[in-house]
Amino acid sequence: MTERGGFLFCADPLRASRPDPQFADDLAAARAAGGRIALLDHDALLAGDAAGAVARVARDSGPYWYRGWMIPSGRYAELETALGARGCSLLTDAVGYRRAHELPGWYEEFEGLTPHSVWRAVVPGASPPAAEELAGLAAPLGPGPGIVKDFVKSRKHEWHEACYVPELADRERLAAVVGRFVELQDTFLAGGVVLRAFEPFVAGGEARVWWVDGEAVLTTAHPDTPGRHPVPELPSVREAVGRLGLRWVTTDLALREDGVWRVVEVGDGQVSGLPAGAEAGVLFAALAAAGAR
Repeated sequence: MTERGGFLFCADPLRASRPDPQFADDLAAARAAGGRIALLDHDALLAGDAAGAVARVARDSGPYWYRGWMIPSGRYAELETALGARGCSLLTDAVGYRRAHELPGWYEEFEGLTPHSVWRAVVPGASPPAAEELAGLAAPLGPGPGIVKDFVKSRKHEWHEACYVPELADRERLAAVVGRFVELQDTFLAGGVVLRAFEPFVAGGEARVWWVDGEAVLTTAHPDTPGRHPVPELPSVREAVGRLGLRWVTTDLALREDGVWRVVEVGDGQVSGLPAGAEAGVLFAALAAAGAR
């Protein structure tokens, strides 16, 4: 890798001078690929101190891929500004990060490949939409079951309580699930409420495909099912990733019961989890080469 590129990792919250040990494998792969390493104080960034968060980043040290914990889109924009003040930049800018990280940003390019979805903005801490409004929002999805999430994440571990709606036309149940979801997300609610048509998938787990500059450089298991390694079909997904036009993204794919591969989620690769045992070296070698371009 040329000296123009680098990787910005989260620092250990207990000792800011060293990288977060949760990303040790990624860090080793980045170094093996010739990457220059800088550290970000993730806690300071989330607390609103973007300048303090990047205080350890050398001035004029070139562009960086971020690699670490999720960052709300607004805070990521503050990170971009703070790095710019130090003569540095991010290889995924704030506009691109939001587009990959939040469903409304990527949905149009993947429509037809992913479950039908509708959404409404909700400010963290605000009351959820009323039952009548939710019924109107859900109407384009038609009758049948649905999923509730925000622009970034679901609460699938509270499946019946705050995620799955057996019948979207059941206003009372829909409002109850959305209300509980918003309550549990609390200040972590990202963007608003998303309703998705439920699609039945086979039990083989999801595949996570890592795309760098439009090419699928690595396919791994999903971190939630690390022992399952489905092999998805990618031509139509590759076209959608190309339309999205972002440099480092992930797509999570699952096989529907009718034999069709579906995109369950799209994400910014910088904050997507690699499952244990994944070939991180392949990914970071591709990122190192891309970061030098």
